[in-house]
Amino acid sequence: MTLQTQAIMSALLENPSTPHYGLELARTAGLASGTIYPILARLERAGWVRSELEDIDPKVAGRRPRRYYMLTGEGEGVGRTEISATLERLRPTPQRLESADAPASRSI
Repeated sequence: MTLQTQAIMSALLENPSTPHYGLELARTAGLASGTIYPILARLERAGWVRSELEDIDPKVAGRRPRRYYMLTGEGEGVGRTEISATLERLRPTPQRLESADAPASRSI
């Protein structure tokens, strides 16, 4: 799972039972809207996210209906697992700290 996908999953996991619309997710994840919609479509095809179009009258609301996205139960589990695994890989270990202290070798 890419870091961008994990950023979207993380935004959805902040409140997994609440539907979120695209631009809200883009802001929370710190990604451009053009980046998030293809990812949301892939997540939906995988069955990890579901979406539905808001039921409003565009003339009364003064805007187009929003598509709201929400994690499925499976998506919530996968998201938590993937994000946890990434955080674990990034956590400093004694081995990583030792190699970080070693002088950098130069290659030409």
